[in-house]
This record gives sequence, C-alpha cells and structure tokens, in this order.
Amino acid sequence: MTDAPTHAADTDTDEADDSADRKVVEQEQAAIKDFVKGLSADDIKSGNWFTKLAAHAMNSYTEKVDWQYFQDRYAGVPADAVVDQRIKMAARYAALEGGLSAGAYTATVAATIGSLGGASAATVPAAVATMMVDVAFITQLQLRLAYDVSVLYRVPLDVNDPEDLWKLIRVAFTIKSGEAANKTVVKAVPALVRPLVKRFYSGSVLTAGKALPVVGKHLLQRNVIKIGIPLVGVPLAVLLNRYTTLLAGRHARAVFRNEARVIELAEALSGRSRHPQLMLWVAWLVIRANTKIADDEALLMRHLVRLVRERHEVVDEQLAHVVDINPDEVWRRVEAEPGDLDDVVDAAELVATVDGDVDSREKAVLAELRERCRRG
Repeated sequence: MTDAPTHAADTDTDEADDSADRKVVEQEQAAIKDFVKGLSADDIKSGNWFTKLAAHAMNSYTEKVDWQYFQDRYAGVPADAVVDQRIKMAARYAALEGGLSAGAYTATVAATIGSLGGASAATVPAAVATMMVDVAFITQLQLRLAYDVSVLYRVPLDVNDPEDLWKLIRVAFTIKSGEAANKTVVKAVPALVRPLVKRFYSGSVLTAGKALPVVGKHLLQRNVIKIGIPLVGVPLAVLLNRYTTLLAGRHARAVFRNEARVIELAEALSGRSRHPQLMLWVAWLVIRANTKIADDEALLMRHLVRLVRERHEVVDEQLAHVVDINPDEVWRRVEAEPGDLDDVVDAAELVATVDGDVDSREKAVLAELRERCRRG
C-alpha cells in the first residue's frame, strides 16, 4: 500500500477527471493485492486480517498526513468545506473500486468462504483473495477518511494509542453496541433488491463469519452481500461501496465536528477566564447537577482541566479527588473570591448548554451562582 495518499482531487481543478480517479484506484488496488497475498487462510478466518490491515494502512499514513498537509492543499478553506470534498472524493473512489472488483466476483466466492476452515493456513483460494482485495480496499479507504476528518477538525488522535485507535475504528465503521451489520446493508440497497438481500442473510453463507471478531464479522457481512446475489453484483457493489463510504464519512464528520466544537468551547472558556481554578469547580458543579454525565460534558471537563493546566499552570489536586461534589464548598470558594465574577457566571452558563437544553437542576445551580456573585 502507498505510504501517503495520492488523490486526483488534490489538484486545482474543481472536478477530478474520471480517468485520473480510475488510475488512482487501480494503483491502490494493486498495492492492496500485494497486501492480500501476504495473508493466510487463518488470517481471514480468525479476523486477524483486520488487525494487520489497520496497522499497515495507518502507521505510515499518519506520519505524513497532518493538519499542515491539508493546509498546503486547501490553504484558507474552512474545515467543513474540505471535509465535504474529502467525503465525496472517497465515495467516488469506493464506487469505482466496487465496479472493478465486482467484475471478478462469481457465485463461488461466498461458498468458498465457508470452506476456509479446511484450507491450508498458507493458502488463500483465489476467489476469496478477490473478495479480500475489495474488503481491504474499502476498509483502508474508510479508516483513512475518518482519520482525515479528525485531522481537519484538529481533534488529536494517536493511532499508536489503543484507545484512540479503537475510537477511530468505531467512528470509521459506525460500530455501535448491539448493532446488526445486516440492518445497515438492507437499508443501503434499492427497495426492489431488499427481499433478495434478506433471503441471502437468512441462509448459511455467513456461517463461517460468526467465528470472526466483532469488527471482522461486521465488515465481512457488509461486503459479502455484494457477491452472493446473481445479476445485481456490479451495480450493487458500486452502490454499497459508495453508500457505506458516505455513511462512514458523514458519521466521522458528525463525531469529530462535535468534538471540535467542545474543544473550541473549552479553549474559549480557558482563554478568557480570570478565575481558572474557580471556573473548574463551578463547571463541575453545573455538570454534576444531574446524576448522569453526558459524553459532551465529560469531554468538555477533560479539555478544560488540560487547558487550565497548560495556559494557567493550575493543577487542582483537591478537585481531582472529589467523588461527590459539595455545593457548600463551591459557594465558599465563590464568596472567598474578591472582585467581579462575571467571567465565572458566563462560563457556567455555557457549560450548562454543551449537551443541549439547560434542565431545571442546572438552572437552579446557575440561579444560585448569579445570586451569590451579585452579593459578592
């Protein structure tokens, strides 16, 4: 696989030429074929192919693709506009690759998947290798697309960190707990074809897939449908590749754009705070007004603590050890601060809105804070 991305859409033209796009896809496909040649039947059966691909696809890529990489190509263009273009470009590549791969598919491929258990560990049948080129191409494309989106929104991800890598995988493949991959596939295809898809999934073609790890099973289910339905293989492969890539890109945009929004808020609150330590206590009191902590609230607090430490050199060990925050302790700190506390009140009001509408308990805390600040 190539070490750095080569994109026809990185040129100055508004629309990448079809032949240029096809050339890029064919080059990447050739590199993927070399990767698949190194897989054994056990790699595919066990799902280890995905582990190898994730490392192979991302390590060298992330060394060269950073925010500056995109600045050099899209200088001055807002992140939203660039992300939209990257998603569309990836969807074009996915559709092109689907058409190229589907022409080589036969009905024997699905049946061959089930026979992998009896194959030599060093031998992958040609039919399965054909399928794996398609699966690996789309998997790599969507992983890199999600990473591109995170970089463009300046959300830091370290693919060498297991937690960050798993986050990238979940975002790229829209993996949610309890989600059945076939539900996504059925929604992707035209209504006319859906009865065929449902019948295909009710059969025994994917029996071998049940033994794969979660991600491998998810990806196998999503892709093998393209090769098991007669007559609609090529158009369905094009449609599914394009659809799942658009889905991955839009999901990555929603997740990372929201995280960028929260980080931006944390930077603003930290930057203009005159009482950074007090702000942290008040922010946590507002967040803990409810028994449940929303993901956006936890994310905001994490970045607030980091930014206050970096910008104001404030590390509050006492707050870090708090289990149940005592409002009286916060009010004591509020009343001990001299001068105008409008910056603290403004911060608290913004913290309350980070996860949506302000509820009654948060409103009560804000009202108490305003009253005490006025008295001060």
